[in-house]
Amino acid sequence: MLIARVVGSAVSTIKDANLRGLKLLVVQEATPADVVRGEPFVAADTIGAGEGELVLIVTGSAARCTDKTRNFPVDAAIIGILDSLEVGGEVAFRKH
Repeated sequence: MLIARVVGSAVSTIKDANLRGLKLLVVQEATPADVVRGEPFVAADTIGAGEGELVLIVTGSAARCTDKTRNFPVDAAIIGILDSLEVGGEVAFRKH
């Protein structure tokens, strides 16, 4: 799993039929201290995340293991919204 920040959304009116009804969000990997890094990428939202939230992402074949993405053509899926992160006994992130 990866930690990522939702930085935008992607809209596609012409797409594979299996993707109809799936919200596509643009995410960027983040450190536990919530510093974004790397290139943004698109992930299928399986839980109702919104822009600005810190989320958990699965990639590769794991992205096709949720009820909403099973056997669908996705390689990244949002599977959780983080409320807090503790690293080394210290709170690194807490949702406002």
